[in-house]
Amino acid sequence: MMNHLTSCLATQVGHALELPLHKRVPRLETRHYISVYQEEETRNDILLELAKLDFNQLQLLHQREIQELSRWWKDIDFATKLPFARDRLVECYFWGIGVYFEPQYAPCRILMAKLVSIVSIIDDIYDVYGTPEELQLFTDAIQGCDNGARDQLPEYMKVCFRELENVFNETEEEMIREEKFYRFNYLKQEMKALVKAYHAEAPWFNTGCVPKLEVYLQISLITSVYPLITVIEYMGMGDIATMEAFEWATSLPKIIRSSSMIGRLMDDIKSYKFEQKRGHVASSVQCYMKEYEVSEEEACEKLQKMVEGAWKDINNECLAPTPVPFPLLMPIVNLARIIEVIYLYGDG
Repeated sequence: MMNHLTSCLATQVGHALELPLHKRVPRLETRHYISVYQEEETRNDILLELAKLDFNQLQLLHQREIQELSRWWKDIDFATKLPFARDRLVECYFWGIGVYFEPQYAPCRILMAKLVSIVSIIDDIYDVYGTPEELQLFTDAIQGCDNGARDQLPEYMKVCFRELENVFNETEEEMIREEKFYRFNYLKQEMKALVKAYHAEAPWFNTGCVPKLEVYLQISLITSVYPLITVIEYMGMGDIATMEAFEWATSLPKIIRSSSMIGRLMDDIKSYKFEQKRGHVASSVQCYMKEYEVSEEEACEKLQKMVEGAWKDINNECLAPTPVPFPLLMPIVNLARIIEVIYLYGDG
């Protein structure tokens, strides 16, 4: 039908065929549709002007947020102190906008960008830089099971640990002021679980181990960081995010597992070659190839089918009654959307 449609409609249909609309990041779709709508002969010019004003006003807020984050990042000077780590601040902030772009979520977007940026550095420490002895010390320091571990950390780890502690202290004070301290406890719990999972993955790299896919996914769904991000999301969502909602989220229900599965497998399929070059644990691609003795191409095809299955589970969970209000499901869905858009053509 594409050849028989008007140009505006053909643009929209082609866009939807490229990637279904329900898999796309909402605010990017707003910007895309403004360009499409202004070409419509039957457009409402007042509505179009209002849409542009709305978009630009909110964009100014987002720009102020990234300015604040950039100042924070430069003051820490991670680039000089930890030159081995990837500089992913803007990318991490983009994830926050993808999760929820509305003005009222500004503080939590900033918190998310800070924590995910620090977590990205922790990921690099466990993947490619720390020795087994250093990683054990860092794990013990985060878990709080050895008070002396922190003092024994090498200087580069102390830099990372201090900044994580600073962000946690600021968040703790804010939660106390808002009389929602229980939320901070869930955040700490998820951070400990994440670092524990990183530590479990580290021997795979050091020994060249390629585990079975099921074993790999048990740990790598945690190191996808999606479970931690979900808790961060809920911290900024007002009274609708009750203690029961946090309890539900940290139990890793099907919709969070499915979103994490999409994040992990899409990341592996699109970026595993780059990751292997810089040094990284085996990805789901290598795990599948070894376990089932298939080619790289066939492994990627099978994993892509698992991604499609996870999307069906997400759709089903959104249609079925859930223990939490529907608005609490949307940030989880949006996390899956972000990875689809970023990896639509290679590693975006």
